[in-house]
Order: sequence, then structure tokens, then C-alpha cells
Amino acid sequence: MKLLLTGNNGKRRVTRKKPETAIDSGPEGKQAATPVQWPGPLLCPLLWDPLLEIQQHICSVLYLSTCCEFVVIGGIVYHSSFKEEGQYTQACGCPLLPLRSHIKGPAPVLDSAAVGVDIIDEAINFFRANVLFRKFEVKSAADKLLIYLTLYINMALKRIEACKTEADGIKAIISLGLEKFPIPGEGGFPLGGLLTPPQSREEAELFRSYLKQAREETSGRLIERVYRPNGRPNKWWLAFAKRKFMNIMLPL
Repeated sequence: MKLLLTGNNGKRRVTRKKPETAIDSGPEGKQAATPVQWPGPLLCPLLWDPLLEIQQHICSVLYLSTCCEFVVIGGIVYHSSFKEEGQYTQACGCPLLPLRSHIKGPAPVLDSAAVGVDIIDEAINFFRANVLFRKFEVKSAADKLLIYLTLYINMALKRIEACKTEADGIKAIISLGLEKFPIPGEGGFPLGGLLTPPQSREEAELFRSYLKQAREETSGRLIERVYRPNGRPNKWWLAFAKRKFMNIMLPL
């Protein structure tokens, strides 16, 4: 019995192809229909076969993961847990949240004993779920930074995807964190409607320095996820390099 997977605007439909019958001539010249045997261990198509159900599920997952339009069924969008906006310095409409980082920059140092994760941890942990969505409701100012870091991770994976060796990938992602990049109010910044242009040169330099620190720290932590201890790339991460969060890409 064959399973046919057909798509229609991102939807899936699983149909069973009915067995054909072979026509055989009898001894008196009459034609008798001889049913073709069902292949495989499935002896009767009317019996429920748990292995077949599993096969259908696997095929459905493979089909959905290769569709041009990814269908998210019952998916959950993850938001930042940092909601106390008043206690953080803001620049360009974005809070400068504390980071667990030894990289020099304006970000406050996060007390790891008090808080287990920072905004970079959230962006990396939520990335493979959030990147599947084209819409993201901003529920707090911290979500703006979460969106930017998600786009940065997406861009970093694309850089790593083009590298043939781990050494090349590490070099590429570290270089990415050090590259010059636009901020709100400058050409090429993709989130102009989300973040506001700086009102002064000091605010511009503060926000640029903070994003630079966050990008470098994100690059370092992402390497540990993308590459396994044996040096091989983690396909369960690189597979998401082809996705486009909110249908937006940071300039490469």
C-alpha cells in the first residue's frame, strides 16, 4: 500500500492508493479478476497497523519540514522574561539588559547567582522555536532585544553554513561579531519601526557599544551549540539557517 503526500498551499493530505487488479483469462476464455497481493507485512488493508501509523507520522513531519511554507500547528512563541523595564537604562527604545559576559562593554554584569539566564541565553534557547514564525507580538521592551538577537543568530548560522571546517566556522562567526553594523536611524537597519533613532551622539555610541558586546557574546555561546565536541557541525542547528524570522534578515 502506497502513501501519497500531496501539498496545497502549505497544507498536507495523506491518501492511500487503492490496489490495482490484474486481469487473467480463464480456461474458457472468460476474464477473471485476480487481486494483486499487498506488499510487505500488511496482510489486510482493513486492519490497523501501528507501524504504518508511525510511518505516516514520520512522512508527515518530513513533508512539513521541507515545504516552502512551513506550517506551525499549535506552536508557541517564546517571549523574554525580563519585564522590569524601569530598572534598566534605555537607548533607542531598547533596554540595556545585564549580560553574563566578560567582554568589555556598557552592559551591566548579571548576577548569575540571582538570575540563571540572560537575554542571550533566551535568544539562543528560543531560537529554533521562534524562527519558524513570521509574526511576533512585542509584549515588553526586552522583546525588542530578543528579536534583534534572534535575527543575529539567524545571520550567524548562514555564515557558518558556508564554512567547510570547524576552524573556518569559528573564524567566520567571531569575525561577524566584530563587524561594523547599522543602528536605528542608519541605512540598512531592518527594525526601524521597532526601535527609535538615537536623540544624541552619546545615545548612538552607547547603543552601538551595547549591541557590539551582545553580538560578540552571542557568537561565543553559539559556537558551543553549533559544533559538537568532536568538531562536527550540529545539523539540528544548521538546518534552521534557511529559515527567516519574521521574514527579515540582518544585512550580511
